[in-house]
Amino acid sequence: MFFNSLAFAIFLPIVFFLYWFVFNKNKSTQNALLIVASYYFYSCWDWRFLFLLVFSTFLDYYTGIQIEKGKSEKSRKFWFWLSILVNLGFLGIFKYYNFFASSFSELLNTIGVKASPILLEVILPVGISFYTFHGLSYVIDIYYKRIKAEYNFVDYSLFVSYFPLLVAGPIERATHLLPQVKVKREFNFQTAKEGIYQIVWGLVKKVVIADTCAVYANAIFDHYTSVNSLSLILGAVYFAFQIYGDFSGYSDIALGVSKLFGLDLLRNFNYPYFSRDIAEFWRRWHISLSSWFRDYLYIPLGGSKGGIWMKIRNTFIIFIVSGFWHGANWTYVVWGFINAVYFLPLLLSDSNRNNIDTVQLKFNFDSVRVLMNIVLTFLLTCVAWVFFRAKTITDAVLYLKTIVTNGNFSSQYLDNERYNYELLPMIALFVLVEWNNRTKVEPISGRRSMLKLAIAIAVIIALGTYSDYKEFIYFQF
Repeated sequence: MFFNSLAFAIFLPIVFFLYWFVFNKNKSTQNALLIVASYYFYSCWDWRFLFLLVFSTFLDYYTGIQIEKGKSEKSRKFWFWLSILVNLGFLGIFKYYNFFASSFSELLNTIGVKASPILLEVILPVGISFYTFHGLSYVIDIYYKRIKAEYNFVDYSLFVSYFPLLVAGPIERATHLLPQVKVKREFNFQTAKEGIYQIVWGLVKKVVIADTCAVYANAIFDHYTSVNSLSLILGAVYFAFQIYGDFSGYSDIALGVSKLFGLDLLRNFNYPYFSRDIAEFWRRWHISLSSWFRDYLYIPLGGSKGGIWMKIRNTFIIFIVSGFWHGANWTYVVWGFINAVYFLPLLLSDSNRNNIDTVQLKFNFDSVRVLMNIVLTFLLTCVAWVFFRAKTITDAVLYLKTIVTNGNFSSQYLDNERYNYELLPMIALFVLVEWNNRTKVEPISGRRSMLKLAIAIAVIIALGTYSDYKEFIYFQF
């Protein structure tokens, strides 16, 4: 069930009505309703994988209690590693087994040893990377005594399976969401209104920006050998806005939907394309994942407290693992490696925390420098996105090489159904709107919010007529 589908447009009001007008006696009945709704929501993808979600939930619930109750460090470690290994084991089997089997087979064939890998004919369960990380952070926090174990199975189940964040995040923390789950919610009209605004803005990003950019970006990347330099550059730019509109749009819808139920989720995007360096970009892009790897991988490895080689090692580990988290393909690993290379000079020069405020521009020379830094950061990000989008590393390298060697920057017509250069003014308008509202969670709120809402809905309807209700990109992760 997609957020941008008719099925969800029917599902959400029904759950909202039952939540506030039928099951509103206490938080337990509200939570039970949300669990049932979440399991139904997930089963719409493939009901057979519900057992994975339920098993993962029970595993971390039970091991969390055993870790807290453990009378010896040996006992606590046993339950801790049982949870970690089983969770990562399921993730590895479903997401990475075929990748490693194929890669090992190719390595053997390269050195002259004939090998045929035994591959699993399984599909990737939707959202497995996200709900697995929910459980992992919960168990890790209990082991290190940052939180207490949750003994109410219904409350914990909702924390793991809550449908707005179930299939594509944000990656929640027990310290943030569980306390909200454990208390009764009261309806707040202002919060609900903000939620609706955020849902609509998320749909603008998805339907108006991401889905329309996807048409042109796909045409370019799928036929990159037959188009010129200008088209290749535009293809990279269009994909940059496609993935931003797609993923941040999903996150906005998730946060907005959750506000309708009186629950606050972690913010996942904070206008990342206005970043002045790569370090700032990663503080603003997929914030819940970046902070997860920072807290549960980077800092335990020593962070940036050790010597220069430890800093370099930890930086490359966190970015490469982050890339690999996105999918079982070497292109994601290279994408992570490239971002580590971008980040390293900032870390070594101790300037990775220089830009932590909201960017401001004035009519002076310093603002020209800031603007140039924003453009440069965006261009570097687009280069890395080529590897993220390409099917193979070879495709990505040839794509970038052709931009340099083709040398043809003339206007080129592409034989696709709709949209070409008409996208550029639409993207420019989108950037202008976001820039003007970069200090807000989403642009529709504030003065003349109802007029903004009406315009946004009109644009969604106008361009949504041509939308194929495309799947969200991050559903495959």
